[in-house]
Amino acid sequence: MSGAAPAPEFSRMVDIRGITAEPVQLTATPGECAALAQRFAIVAVDSLTASVSLTAKGERIEASGTLSADIVQSCAVSGDDLPVKMEEELSLHFVPEREIAEEEIELEEEDLDEIPYCGTSFDLGEAVAQSLALAIDPYLTGPDADRVREEHDLSEKGPQGPLQEALAKLKKG
Repeated sequence: MSGAAPAPEFSRMVDIRGITAEPVQLTATPGECAALAQRFAIVAVDSLTASVSLTAKGERIEASGTLSADIVQSCAVSGDDLPVKMEEELSLHFVPEREIAEEEIELEEEDLDEIPYCGTSFDLGEAVAQSLALAIDPYLTGPDADRVREEHDLSEKGPQGPLQEALAKLKKG
């Protein structure tokens, strides 16, 4: 059994030697959408597309554009399926992988959105998939969330009783 990581569900390799001014168009297949939904633990990814412009600045590649997705996720309270239409701006920086000799390093703000690549190519599809994952609201609630909270006594006001009333008076006083 190999310890290698599984291949990304939405892999689109880009060779830095072939970058042009034309935006790169990415579209996930139905199979890739299903695999991404499973990876992100949501009900469905119905569609995922991206249009990305690439600019080479030496070995640093700047990628900017938009990802669009139609997903279905569960309400965090009721569990109901909720369709969500997403439009997210992309701003990514692909940089050559470098060895880190120090055990502790301090990252500058511009280092935080860098994605290292090895050789002459990088995986733009995986970067788009990760951007989608970051855009998914893990606490999304639907129209029935308040009703379900009330039914299960999960309202934000919390439990009520003599002790809670006494505490509330102390906080005011």
